This record gives sequence, C-alpha cells and structure tokens, in this order.
Amino acid sequence: MLDREQFSKQIDRLAASRTLHGSESLCKLLRYLAAHAVDHPGTPLKEYQIATEVFGRRPDFDPQSDSTIRVQAGRLRAKVAEYYASEGESDPVVVELPKGSYLLNFRYRTPVPKEEPAHHSQAHEAPVALPQKSYGGAVAVLTVLLVLAVVTIGYLLFSGREKTDTAAAATAGAMAPVEFQVFWRKFLSGPEEPWVVFSNAEFVGRPETGMRYYDKQRDVNIPLYDHYTGVGEVLSIHEIDQVFNSLHRRIRVKRGSLFSLDDAKNDDLIFIGSPSENLTLMEIPSTEDFRFERVKSGPRAGDLAVVNVHPQAGEQPFYLASKAGEPLLEDYAVVGMMPALNPQRTEVILAGTTTFGTQAAVEYVCRQSSVKQLLARLGNSGEVKPFEAILHVKVAKGVPVETELVAVRVRNQ
Repeated sequence: MLDREQFSKQIDRLAASRTLHGSESLCKLLRYLAAHAVDHPGTPLKEYQIATEVFGRRPDFDPQSDSTIRVQAGRLRAKVAEYYASEGESDPVVVELPKGSYLLNFRYRTPVPKEEPAHHSQAHEAPVALPQKSYGGAVAVLTVLLVLAVVTIGYLLFSGREKTDTAAAATAGAMAPVEFQVFWRKFLSGPEEPWVVFSNAEFVGRPETGMRYYDKQRDVNIPLYDHYTGVGEVLSIHEIDQVFNSLHRRIRVKRGSLFSLDDAKNDDLIFIGSPSENLTLMEIPSTEDFRFERVKSGPRAGDLAVVNVHPQAGEQPFYLASKAGEPLLEDYAVVGMMPALNPQRTEVILAGTTTFGTQAAVEYVCRQSSVKQLLARLGNSGEVKPFEAILHVKVAKGVPVETELVAVRVRNQ
C-alpha cells in the first residue's frame, strides 16, 4: 500500500510538472499506463487497447496502419526523460517507459554513497606535531592565504560577475541537444531577444452570446475584438519557451495585432499562425514556394489551403485540412526560415491552416528527433540555409498526434 501511494504521488508530480504542463493527452496516457502497471504488474499492454481506451479510437483501429500510439508513447518517453534530467533529478521515485514497451516501470532512486573525508581514513595514524618555533609563522601564512581567498572571491562575485554568468550560460547551453543548437543558432546571438508573434484573428460578437470571424463587408459598424487566439498558439508559446530556456536564451512575446514594422527592423522573429489570422505576415517577407491562399472555386471554395507553387513529382498542387463541418482529422502546416525585413536578422514561420496544424508545426521544430530529420533533409551542413517545408498532420480529438514531412525547398540566399 505504501508503494502504491508513493507511486501515485510520483505520477501526480510528473503530470503537474513544467515538462508535461499543457500536454493533456500525454498526461492521460501516463496515468493510464501507471494504473495498469500498479493494478496488473507484468501484464502486457496492446496498442489497440490503449487506442480505444485512452484516445477513444473506433473498434476498427488498425495499429499496423496507424502509428498514433507509438508516436504518443515516444513523446511521453522523451518527456519523462527530460523531466528526470531537470526538475525531477532528486525525486525519490523514478518512472521509466522502456523503448518497445508500454509497461511503465517504477523504481526507487539509489542514493549515491558519499566519499568519506580523508581524515576518517587517517584516524589511526600517528599525529604529526608542528615544531613549536614554526607555529607563529604557520599562522601568519594561513592568515595571508585566507585574506587572499576572501579578496579573490569578492573579486569574482562583484568585479567579474558578468563574465562568470556568461561562461556559466555558455556551458549550460552546450548541454542542449546539438540539433537545437544548429537549428536555432541564428536566434541565439542577436542584440535583443527574438520576438515570438502569435496570431489573433478578428472577431465580432461576445463569448457569452456567440462569436464569429469578422467580415469586412457586413460588419462595418460592429465592435471588433482582436485579443483572442487558439489553443494551438498558446501551447506553441510554451514549447518555444522550453526550447529557448534549454538554450539559455529568453524570448519576447507579442500578439500579431500589436506588432509593428518597427519591431521587425532590428530583431529576429518567430511567427506562430497563418497569414489568415497573423495579419502581420502580409507586410513582411514570407514563404514563396508554399503559400496560404483561399480556394476560389469548387466544393472547398473559401477554405484555406497551402498552395504548392511549383509542385514536384509525387506532390499535390495544394493541400487542405478536413472539410468544415466534419471532424478535424488532418491538417497541413508550413515551416519556413528566411531572412527577415532586415536581411541581417532571421525569421521563422510556423503555421497551419488550423490552430492544431500550427501547434504541430511548432512541436516539430521543438522535438529533437524531428529537428534531426529536418536537418538531414536540409543537408545537415552545420548551418541552416533558408528553406520552406510542408507538414501533414494527423489530429485526434483536437490533439496533433502524428506529423509527416511532405515536401522541402531550400531557397537561394
């Protein structure tokens, strides 16, 4: 009973941590696997069982053709490892999800034995007597050394504090995954912290009575509200902040409607959300090969699509999310890096046709495995050249669960 209570408290601690904060689907999976491990120790778990009982998949779910559960388990495994490498490094109970398994393991952390002080091992040695005539000299020497030590420490703490902090940050930053250091390198050396600009669409109406997108043709005299954003954008800010925290670089956050061209002149920029809602993107350099445009005719007229300006073999001319009025099961997103309005600075665009595609785009550049995949497609030369990419995103119950790289274009400098 004691073990069960301690294990339960550890799962609560994990679920409430900064590492898993906002990852509702991963927390739900974690609690399910933990309950199974405690109630049915050693009993194998099937993907089908997890899919239907945790993620609400239909009875015809096929693990062979749908890798959702494997992807989610991989994300949870990475998050748990990240937690124990940071805020959970001193927790008495360690939770593990071994690769290739869905059986959660609990173990108690083994304390590292401390080395005994040297004088303990010499306790039975004969004491060495200090000659009487040299005692005063020894005291004087020790006093001088003590004063020098105090002066040196004071100098380091006050005169050299900035230099010490810089060195510490550089050392800590080196611990971040090398893929993050390569991909985000241009954002780590600017004179100011980069701006993260998230989309906020224009609405009319009120939350308590109903809201809809602003229509400039019929809503001329209706009060406009532009301080709302999607759940994907909110979670995206958290993901970006986590990555930059690991790189020991701060970010500044602003909603698109408050962003000005003056802000864009001297800063590195990260835009979260498509031009349909992040209207600032209409006024600055943007993607060239993969563009967001409204479908002009046909059954999907008016829907937002990612247009493939120069489709290559095996690629589609445009990509659309699930139809409006139907369950959202898929979306498409664009990831791009290019020179900003000031060519000396860099901008990144992370945008889906829906808020869930936007979330998936951000998660893609905030996960070590997917960044590694992207760098390989870009040539992995140690420097990220300007590029654009399209992602296909599978969505389940409002959560992006699987992301596939569809197409990549490396732009000329």
